[in-house]
Amino acid sequence: MSTVVMSVYKVASFSEGGGHFWVYLQYALGLRRLGCDVYWLEQLRPARDPEREATILSTFLERMKRYGLEGKTLLYTMDRDGDDGATSPRFIGCTRPEAEAVLRRADVLLNFHYAIDPRLLACARRTALVDIDPGLLQFWMSTGQLRVPPHDCYLTTGETVGTPAARFSDCGLPWTRIRPPVCLDLWPVTHDHRADAFTTVSSWSSASWLKVNRDGETVLLDNTKRVSFLEFVDLPSHTNQPLELALCLLDRDPEGQARLKQAVKDAEDRMRLEEHGWRVRDSREVTGSPEAYRSYIQRSRGEFSAAKPSCMSFQNAWVSDRTLCYLASGKPAVVQHTGPSSYLPDGEGMFRFTSLQEAARGLEEINTHYERHCAAARDIAETYFDAQRVLETALNAALGASLESVS
Repeated sequence: MSTVVMSVYKVASFSEGGGHFWVYLQYALGLRRLGCDVYWLEQLRPARDPEREATILSTFLERMKRYGLEGKTLLYTMDRDGDDGATSPRFIGCTRPEAEAVLRRADVLLNFHYAIDPRLLACARRTALVDIDPGLLQFWMSTGQLRVPPHDCYLTTGETVGTPAARFSDCGLPWTRIRPPVCLDLWPVTHDHRADAFTTVSSWSSASWLKVNRDGETVLLDNTKRVSFLEFVDLPSHTNQPLELALCLLDRDPEGQARLKQAVKDAEDRMRLEEHGWRVRDSREVTGSPEAYRSYIQRSRGEFSAAKPSCMSFQNAWVSDRTLCYLASGKPAVVQHTGPSSYLPDGEGMFRFTSLQEAARGLEEINTHYERHCAAARDIAETYFDAQRVLETALNAALGASLESVS
């Protein structure tokens, strides 16, 4: 049995992000189904309010227990060592030597935290970087916006990463291409005859900027879901299909002057969406826990979603981990086209649109033959994204086995 440490990013501190939790839980539980002993390593961002920090920690640990990961969590903060600004890891619930002992005996550290402290990486016998932001990660690295420590293995969920089709640098690294996983048994096919809306869960206007060079000048480009969704704001007038967005907006509980300004913009956006026929829900209220997130998806008729502008710019053939949850649940998906793919279907269970008219046609086709597309959606998840098959390839590559990339 292999021992695997997963270094994840910003899960415990984002307790209201039920979907974000699932991103990494699919890997953790999928690896356990392969017989691995899995540890969860994470840097905890301290909250301003000690009481809130205690609540965040207790919520997270309860979730770990619920999913069988009790006693397998290595949480740490980066504390200052002195006046020179230097920091070092301080572990919560165990000593640093105890945590480092786990890292040393592990067969591999799967690292999703691109800017992890190199001292933690150095404790592991073998390390594998897992890229779940294909195109973006390579762009950040190649432009010097992100410095990623060296790893023994480089895994990516991007179909075009490291291929001639890529519109971005491979950073001189040997990338092994995998697919994002979904634990099929945890996302069974569900049929709720009361479900009427195509939904999605999304961030909105959170800071997401790309620094690009144009004519010798550095320019910031808005890379938020807000930009992409507003391109299709008129979609409800082109279909009878109810459309609902569960968004993380700041319009109801702003904190601080900067957030207050953003809250005003978010309130304006909510009004604009609703005036155009969209239903808008607060994602923290309807998907604020892992269970609520799963329930929300499984109570939906299907998914409609846009992608970040970078996906279309990079043509990375990205597919969302969230979309896989819809597909596995037997929910057809109408999602924005992110580039040519050798395996992502278009027209049976999943429709990949490039225009408002294509999106409307996809919704109409699904509703005309709904049961057929529901069955096709589950088949897509089973054929391409089954966690046990996906992660067997990933694990063997991470451990140094001689395997080809998923084709």
